Amino acid sequence: MTVENDFQRHAIAAHVAQRLAGPARAILGFQELLTDQVQNLGLVQMKPDLERVGTAARELNSLIDNLIGGKSDYLDRAGVEAEAEAKLRHELRTPLNAIIGYSEMILEEAEERHERALEEDVRVMLAAAAELLARVDAIADLARTRDVEGLQTTDEAEIDAAGLERAVIKAKHDAYSAHGGRILVVDDIGSNRNLLARRLQHEGHHVITAESGPSALALLAEHEFDLILLDILMPDMNGIEVLSRLKAERRSRHIPVIMISGLNEVGAVVRCIEAGADDYVLKPFNPVLLRARINSSLEKKRWVDREHEYLRRIEAEKQRADSLLHAILPGQIVARLQAGEEVIADRFDEATILFADIVGFSPIAARLPASDLIERLDKLFSMFDVLAEKHSVEKIKTIGDAYMAVCGVPEPAANHADRIVGLGKSMLDSLKPLACGEDSFRIRVGVHTGPVIAGLIGRHRCVYDVWGETVNIASRLESQGVADRIQISDATRRALRAPWELEPRRSVELRGVGVMETYLV
Repeated sequence: MTVENDFQRHAIAAHVAQRLAGPARAILGFQELLTDQVQNLGLVQMKPDLERVGTAARELNSLIDNLIGGKSDYLDRAGVEAEAEAKLRHELRTPLNAIIGYSEMILEEAEERHERALEEDVRVMLAAAAELLARVDAIADLARTRDVEGLQTTDEAEIDAAGLERAVIKAKHDAYSAHGGRILVVDDIGSNRNLLARRLQHEGHHVITAESGPSALALLAEHEFDLILLDILMPDMNGIEVLSRLKAERRSRHIPVIMISGLNEVGAVVRCIEAGADDYVLKPFNPVLLRARINSSLEKKRWVDREHEYLRRIEAEKQRADSLLHAILPGQIVARLQAGEEVIADRFDEATILFADIVGFSPIAARLPASDLIERLDKLFSMFDVLAEKHSVEKIKTIGDAYMAVCGVPEPAANHADRIVGLGKSMLDSLKPLACGEDSFRIRVGVHTGPVIAGLIGRHRCVYDVWGETVNIASRLESQGVADRIQISDATRRALRAPWELEPRRSVELRGVGVMETYLV
């Protein structure tokens, strides 16, 4: 295997060392797990042997760590003599043999007690010890050679060091090419604030500083930030208290927070992460490492911002779609569609239908320019829509120059006939101020009450419509009605509850229906 430079050499050495040290770490980890298990099971007689395994595991890890880190006494000389190397192998085997011996005793007792979980974990620990025992020669080689090729124990240990180097270079380039962020630095020590601010400004970030927790919270109420660098040890309000306040507020909870502190306590780190911190950096910090963590946090913030923007757009589009749906369908029908109902069809025993039609529309349409005609129709029907909503009546559709509405559908109403007649009166009244010569719009209104079927039809440009003889009769009453008047059937007269002033009309023969008694309102 060819190694081209120091980076690749160090990467391979670290990989090999990690493979050699991994089983030793696993032994210590499983020893700790087993100690907790036997404590919970009340098997206190196993604890002494487990403690001996722990002592040997810590001794083994310390020896390997020193070899890997170049701190071992065996590395004091340029080379390792045969006698010293033999001693090293002996020192490696001693804790390993102790681990294996005591682990076998623990395994035997676990088997006798049929503790399957313990058996499994002890066997894993024994397997790791056996693997290390087989690699004693390779571990000893760490003390004898710093040559990477000499450290390659198996083909399995090889990694693509060149590919790793390219990935690191690309990641570094991407980090430096990222846009700067708006960063809030919170620290009660002025020199710390100033140094960190200067460093961040030099890297292209916009930085604002705060000398305390309360001042930081005040700044957050006025400004938007992409990242907060927060000290823990501050008077008045410590960093963990500030962090808890930040994460409790909807406006600031999504801002990433990196804790920066000289407090090297695991409990403090855990508490900060549990409170919502994204990272924890110890003082004095490594500038390169801090830069990487800041860029990582800023990139995550950018992705969160993009997600929020996408969600906002989706919600806006949803609201727009809902508005359009409510514009063409009754609210109750929209709710049923959104609930997953696919076929919407209902029968209503009694509802009242209104038809309104423009008198002499064809001659008017022939005289007016198309744009003027459409503009006037739009104004007229929009005005009727407002009136329909005012009287709690459902507009069904416009058919050419005719306007159709219904009450009692899709939600039954005891006063459906009164609402429809009230709508008709309002429609006629709304046209009076618009009278302007021979091209003025005048309407006839026909109303009938009876049973109907209503439902949703179509998938493309779907419509909510009403069918039945009641609809046909209402249409006939309109077509054979009187301009500027409302003609209602006797069925509608009987359904009215309010004292409307009605004028009986002669019996009217409706095509396809027969003779009917009608009234003008």
